[in-house]
Amino acid sequence: MILLQNFKNVVRIPELLRKLVFTLGVLVVFRIGTFIPVAGVNITQLAEFIKSSEGIGGLLRYFDIFSGGALSQCTIFALGIGPYITASIILQILSIGIPALEELSKEGEYGRKMVNQYARYLALVLSVLYSGGLLTLLEYHNLVLTPGLAFRAFFMLTIATGAMVVMWLGEQISLFGLGSGSSVLIFASIAARLPHNVASTIDAVRLGNMSVIAALIVLMIFLAVAGCIVFLEKGERKVPVQYARRVVGNRVYGGQNTFIPFKLNSAGVMPAIMTSSALNLPIFIAGALASKFTALNSFVQAMNVGGFLYNCLTFALIIFFAYVYTSVIFNPLELADNLKKGGGFIPGIRPGRQTAEYFDYLLTRIGLVGAIYLGVLVLMPNILEAVVRLPFSLGGTSLLILIGVALELASQVESYLIEYRYGSFLVSGRVKG
Repeated sequence: MILLQNFKNVVRIPELLRKLVFTLGVLVVFRIGTFIPVAGVNITQLAEFIKSSEGIGGLLRYFDIFSGGALSQCTIFALGIGPYITASIILQILSIGIPALEELSKEGEYGRKMVNQYARYLALVLSVLYSGGLLTLLEYHNLVLTPGLAFRAFFMLTIATGAMVVMWLGEQISLFGLGSGSSVLIFASIAARLPHNVASTIDAVRLGNMSVIAALIVLMIFLAVAGCIVFLEKGERKVPVQYARRVVGNRVYGGQNTFIPFKLNSAGVMPAIMTSSALNLPIFIAGALASKFTALNSFVQAMNVGGFLYNCLTFALIIFFAYVYTSVIFNPLELADNLKKGGGFIPGIRPGRQTAEYFDYLLTRIGLVGAIYLGVLVLMPNILEAVVRLPFSLGGTSLLILIGVALELASQVESYLIEYRYGSFLVSGRVKG
């Protein structure tokens, strides 16, 4: 009854309803684009290649999860939001080592607009490179029906333009819809594969390729992991803060107690996405160039997605990027300085440098636990697939994105509902006359 009442309240709030309808409309356009294939490609053989091959085929299967099946069908939105996400990550990493870019990112709204503009230009370059690499793979494996210079120009123009359109759709969601546009598009792509995964599991059980007990165990494991994600994503360390009492004129300010929340996984899913871009991009380039440089075949085979070396590097890079991204979003010195300027202090710790050292100590300890949790979560499906033959591929990163974006959207809707109820309470309870 409460859930039904909340849905009724959503309809009653014009702004929330407008944002929700706009977001759903953009997602419909996005999903339509994932069903429009590029002419001249043998889609049937491409799907079989991605499904059955190891090495570069396994990597394409991994990318196909985030494209909602658009890559295996070679549609106009085959690259999805990937180039823009990779460009944004590259600029975030460069802002750490390039002082001019770091200063630009701190110049308020203007600086953020300029950084986003650079990300768009870089995304265009990456889209052209990705489309060229995909074209090379298709030609090398004889998946092109009408090869030639005209087809190459048409293919690269279509795929790169599709990636730019997806980037634009994501920005429209961020401006006029609910949630972060890039995250919502990735969420929609992953969620679109869930019915297919359920149907594949049912078919595997029906045909005898997978036992009922194994299917139930896999289901229980995924439900348990989903519960752990929700629990750990909400986990935080509350640091108590006390503000000194100040008397200004006839008014008394401060003298209150509050806290600063440090999330267990303050970096969110970004370390997993950074690891995916840093690790899979060289493998994709090596696979695209393997047709001309046969020495790269051994590297592609050694870095097979789900293999031992790939999993070890993934775990190490997730821990590394977790610390890097946490250092980007949290500055202990700046946080301690702002706390000191506001008249606040942590009981038992001197304001200033000692407070900054205490924040750094907390972020280091909490960040290690969060990074290990994130690494285990990302590798869990790979380990499970090695033990039990799954009829589908759903990585830990995909599961984390699904639950994380769902929690974010639910939080935004809840904030609108709270604001709506609070506003109606004031109107009904206002003293008249």
